[in-house]
Amino acid sequence: MDSGDVRRALDESLTLLREPATTPAAWSAPAGVVEWTCLDTAEHIAHDLTAYATQLAARAEAAYLPLDLVVHPGTDPRTVLRIIASCARLLTLELDAAGPDATAWHWGPTDRTGFAAMGVNEILVHTWDIAQGLGLSWSPPPELAAAVLTRLFPSVPSSVDPDAGRALLWATGRIALEHHPRRDSWVVQAARP
Repeated sequence: MDSGDVRRALDESLTLLREPATTPAAWSAPAGVVEWTCLDTAEHIAHDLTAYATQLAARAEAAYLPLDLVVHPGTDPRTVLRIIASCARLLTLELDAAGPDATAWHWGPTDRTGFAAMGVNEILVHTWDIAQGLGLSWSPPPELAAAVLTRLFPSVPSSVDPDAGRALLWATGRIALEHHPRRDSWVVQAARP
């Protein structure tokens, strides 16, 4: 996976969420199955994209850098979406700048494809969470979801669901599937041995 995948995931998210962002009160609703509001979940997307970008830029070897993105209280949803877009662009710039041998720590040495996949995963699954809270019908695009599954969830069989978007939602504990109860824990496998 690469920076183009992050840009496509960002476009999907912003296309869905721009219009609902004009009604800030709705963003206080719980977001899907996570324990945050829609606005908190959007802020989380920005936080993780920043963490991935800085981690790879620093070539951090043993732990996450001790930093956090803090969105000021009272920031409206439209501005939070702009922050997400900015953080995604930082990640795409670093993915393009990092050489093919560049690695940084995410529970082991993770290459730029792993950081790209994690960025796409964060955008897709949390956009779904926000969509649930806002009452929007949306599912992760199958092509991007399939790429995330291949890179981060290699133990998830392709037979779990023919729709890769639904399979990704199951892999990340969002939904149950026929013959597959909802997962209560999951871990991405971004690091390569």
